[in-house]
Amino acid sequence: MNGELIRLENIVKTFGNLKVLDEIDLTIHENEFVTLLGPSGCGKTTLLRIIGGFEQPDAGKIIFGGKDITAVPPNRRPINTVFQKYSLFSHMNVEENISFGPKIAGKSADYIRDKVKYALKLVNLDGYEKNDVTKLSGGQQQRIAIARAIVNEPKVLLLDEPLSALDLKLRRAMRNELVRINRETGITFVFVTHDQEEALSMSDTIVVMNQGYIQQVGTPEKIYNEPENAFVADFIGDSNIIDGVMVRDKLVRIFGREYPCVDVGFPPECPVDVQIRPEDITLAAPQKNSLNGVVTKVVFWGMSYDITVSAGGFDWLVQSIHGREVGEKVSVHLDPQNIQIMSKPQSEDEEAVQNV
Repeated sequence: MNGELIRLENIVKTFGNLKVLDEIDLTIHENEFVTLLGPSGCGKTTLLRIIGGFEQPDAGKIIFGGKDITAVPPNRRPINTVFQKYSLFSHMNVEENISFGPKIAGKSADYIRDKVKYALKLVNLDGYEKNDVTKLSGGQQQRIAIARAIVNEPKVLLLDEPLSALDLKLRRAMRNELVRINRETGITFVFVTHDQEEALSMSDTIVVMNQGYIQQVGTPEKIYNEPENAFVADFIGDSNIIDGVMVRDKLVRIFGREYPCVDVGFPPECPVDVQIRPEDITLAAPQKNSLNGVVTKVVFWGMSYDITVSAGGFDWLVQSIHGREVGEKVSVHLDPQNIQIMSKPQSEDEEAVQNV
């Protein structure tokens, strides 16, 4: 991993009586694509604005390249922002929009011309210099907003839900474009979204947030496959989350049945949360001494089915390429490798943090 670029230390932010961020610690590295992910109101946009200098924390520090920039205004930080509303200047054409920053900085005409051409090529809009920005599509306007930010050669590019206004097909195409631009420029991207699919498909690192706290930081694979608590497990993709008891290392009890698993380090007879992803469940014909149930709902999604199975007093969500009939009797089979054990909250404060 590249070197540290930004370090947030004990960041606290309150609006009125509402604590939006509570002692946030986070390290962001050079050239990294970091996504702040969480539901509405979790504090992710406020954290982005604090990094950009648009909000001041009530407590804590922002260290950038080893220097404290907490009190440095936005225009003096080597950071640019692409907002949800692209905020292009409607009275300026594409070239004038992109060149606005370098002109304010007093750059030469030759420098500006070269930078505009480079930025347009980078966002695949060569030759659009004289176009009216108001006549461009949403995706093209977004690319111009990115070009306008990149031309200023920031160390960090902040992106506040920039894909939310685009249709699904264009949104998916722009994900690939943003990853490509991040790789080609070496600029650190900090991206805000509530869309789990965006976060999983684009990020080097995902920061899952809820209620002003960071719930977990990790790679997409780590966040999805090894969630640290039930909030993360439930928020990132679909999950079956069940109350269980860790009998001993590598053995968990759910619904009165004992299942082998791979987790260790929990005390004997410890209450736990058990997570099984819907795609990791296998359905078969009913069998003796198996977890048997009945199919209660089937939804076809084109490439797969969402199948609800009532078994053991729990409604299991199963995702499969093979359909089932409502009313069909089946057994639920769990692979030990796919049973994820998570600690339950140990106090009221921890329960509030995890929102479990």
